Amino acid sequence: MDIDDPRVAMNLEELSRTVAKTGDGELIEAFLRCLLTPAEIADIAARWALVKALEKKVPQRKIARDLGLSLCRITRGSRELKKENSAFLRMLALSRS
Repeated sequence: MDIDDPRVAMNLEELSRTVAKTGDGELIEAFLRCLLTPAEIADIAARWALVKALEKKVPQRKIARDLGLSLCRITRGSRELKKENSAFLRMLALSRS
């Protein structure tokens, strides 16, 4: 499917609602490991580590070295954190509760 295919939005919304209903971290992790390839899992884990590092004000070049990510990807994450009502900030807050 192409990103502009309406089925992408429909399926992502359904998947998000379903994951939100579980309340079971172990089930969600097992599901993600079934759904995603090992490379996709590593990429998602690196992106989450990136968001946490940015919140802690770790310099972008250090993040790039530590996580093996491009500065473009890090800059994108930084911009997302600065947005009003950032989903990244809301998820970080949830991760601490």
